[in-house]
This record gives sequence, structure tokens and C-alpha cells, in this order.
Amino acid sequence: MAGIRIHVVDGTYELFRHFFGAPPATDKQGREIGAVRGVVGSILGMLEDGATHLGVATDHVVESFRNDMYPGYKTGEGIEPVLMNQFHPLEDALRALGVRVWPMIDQEADDAMAAAAARASEDPAVERIFLCTPDKDLGQCVRGDRVVQFDRRAGVIRNADGVREKFGVDPESIPDYLGLVGDSADGFPGVPGWGAKSAGTVLGVYKTLEKIPQDRAWRMKVRGAARLTESLTDHWNDALLFRELARLRTDHPVFDTVEDLRWRGPRKEFAVWAEQAGTPGLARRAAALAETR
Repeated sequence: MAGIRIHVVDGTYELFRHFFGAPPATDKQGREIGAVRGVVGSILGMLEDGATHLGVATDHVVESFRNDMYPGYKTGEGIEPVLMNQFHPLEDALRALGVRVWPMIDQEADDAMAAAAARASEDPAVERIFLCTPDKDLGQCVRGDRVVQFDRRAGVIRNADGVREKFGVDPESIPDYLGLVGDSADGFPGVPGWGAKSAGTVLGVYKTLEKIPQDRAWRMKVRGAARLTESLTDHWNDALLFRELARLRTDHPVFDTVEDLRWRGPRKEFAVWAEQAGTPGLARRAAALAETR
């Protein structure tokens, strides 16, 4: 008997993707809802393709505890209001569809995904966990072939070997890697002089920031090793801070058992939502699918 497969979806990423990739649309009250409709249809498509246990993490607010740690960390500044106004309606629509939603306030959607992967990994009945996002920081949660990243848009699944191939480091070293190279999407710059190649080469051997030799006697073929070592020494506290920003938390109470994630059909209000959204066909699809589960 096949084990359970868990799909953990980055709802914020999906909302952005559909906002910029799908045509706009309004509901019967004249509110822009095109991105929400796109995400709901996409999640329903996953269920139709065989997903049985599924949860979606969202950023209920954009800021988190990381903004208190570093003033340059990402905020909601620059997000178009027509997109921002669809954050909360997405959560309501997914709940109506019958999907477990984690709307994050103090932490971020990525933290909820990390917590869900950690919690699901504790259950021996779980065969595989798909972290449905291309975000590189989720690479730290990958474990062998059991916890993998799934870039749905590109159709690419990345296991631990895939993380090593892409970044040059083990999944557990991704926070250290981002501490050196930074993450422009999250608003922290990394350590001057360090790039993807040098960070991957060095951490591929030394694994963590603390284990990188602080002298200039590296026995490695790294171009500019002395310069990189000096930069890391001069910006050591920044590197530790950036690593901490990149390290995902796993303490959010996502679910009690994996059966909490089993999709059991839409709620009654989903038909009302679909009608108001101008997509009654989504309600018919969800109802038909529920009859087969």
C-alpha cells in the first residue's frame, strides 16, 4: 500500500504568480479577484490530479519578526494595492474550498511550510512531502527523496542531490549559504565579495560559517580566498544575522495529525463564493471531485 503524499503550497508565491500571469477579473461586487480565482483553480487542479493531503501557507501580513531583527528586511512597500487586497480573500476562498490554510502573522508563509514539513516527517505513514515553491530558502527543509521541493510552474522536483547540484551545498547549509550571498527577495545583501560560486565551493566543504577557517591558509582552490576571508572577518556579525534571517522556524502549530490535511470536499459556502467570483464551474468541479473521495 502506497504511503501518504503531502503537498504544502506557498500561497503567497502562487498569488503573485497568478497576479502577474493571469488576466484580471472582477467579482459581482466589482472587486479585482483574478489572482484569487487563478490560485483556487490551480489548487483544485492539484486535487484533481491526485493530491489528497494539502495545506496552503499565506502571509496574512507581509511583515514578521524578522523586520524587528533587521530594518532592511522586506515589507509590503511596493506591492500594488490591487494585489495586496487579494491576500485575505484568497485565504477565505481556500477555506471555502475545504483546504487547510495557515495565515501567518508573526512568522512567514515559509516558516509554516517548514513547520508542516517537519511535522509531517514525524509520521512514518508519510511517503513523501512536496514543498510547492521555487524559493531557495525552502531548500533547507529538503531531506533525501522524502522531503522535496516542487516547482510546479517549471515541473521540476528537487531532492537533496538536486539542492547540492544547484547550490553546491547540503540542504542544511542553505541558511549559511544565504548568510553569505544574501537574498534580494527578502531584502538582505549578504557579505561583500561573496557570490554563489564561492559560497557554494566553501560551504560545500566546511558546511557552516563557524567552520570556515578564519586565517588565510585555505587549502582550497578558491579564487581570492584571502580577500573573501578578510571580508567575512570584517562582516562576521552581519553574516550571522543574515543566516538567522534565512533560517526557517518550525514551531508553528500547523496540524495535529496528517489526516487534518486530507481534503474531504468543499464547504457549502464554496458554491456561493464561486458564483460571486463568476466561476460557478469551479464549484461544479469541486463537488464532482468530492464524490470520488
